[in-house]
Amino acid sequence: MGSKQEPVATRQLSRAFASTRAVLAKVGPGRLDGATPCVSWDVRALINHFVGSARWGASAVLGAGYEATDEDYAAGDFLAAYDESIEVALAAFGADRVLEKRIELAFGEFSGADLMSMVVRDQFAHGWDLARAIGHHTDLDPELAGELLVQARVEILDAYRGPEGEAIFGPIVEAPADACAADRLAAFLGRSL
Repeated sequence: MGSKQEPVATRQLSRAFASTRAVLAKVGPGRLDGATPCVSWDVRALINHFVGSARWGASAVLGAGYEATDEDYAAGDFLAAYDESIEVALAAFGADRVLEKRIELAFGEFSGADLMSMVVRDQFAHGWDLARAIGHHTDLDPELAGELLVQARVEILDAYRGPEGEAIFGPIVEAPADACAADRLAAFLGRSL
C-alpha cells in the first residue's frame, strides 16, 4: 500500500486492511499452528481466510466469479499475498459506480456499499482475532473500531447469531467497562475477551 490518500468511499476498507496488515507483519512462521479466538481456525486458517475473503469481495463486486481455492497463502510470503489482495480489493471497490451496483450472492442481494461494509468488518475483526492469537495488543485503530461498532449494532440482527460454525456471529459477549473500542466490537461480534 502506497502513501497516496485513499478515496473517501474506500476509507474504512483501506484502514481495516492497514490495521490487519500491521498485525500480520508481526506473525512469525512458528506461529501458524497457534490457536485463535475462532475455535475452528488456527493462525494459518485465519490468514488464509482474510487473504482469500479480500479477493472474494473484489471478485463479487466485479462479477468475476471468484472461486474459493485451497491455496495456502500462509505457506509462502503471506504478507505479499495480503498486499496483493489489498490492492485488488481497493481497486475493485474504488471503481466507478461499484458501490451503487446490485450484487447477487448465495446468501442474498446487496449493494456494492453493503458488500464493502461486510468486507471491512470481516477484515478488521479477523485482524483483532490475529492480534489475540499472537499476543499483540488489541487496541486496533480506535476511531475505525468505534465506527464499525456503531454500524454493527444497526446491521447485525439476532437472526445472524448462533454457535460457531452454524451462524455468522456468536452471541453478544459483555465487554468490561474499560474495554477499548476494538475489544467492544469483538465482544459484540461474539468473541470472548
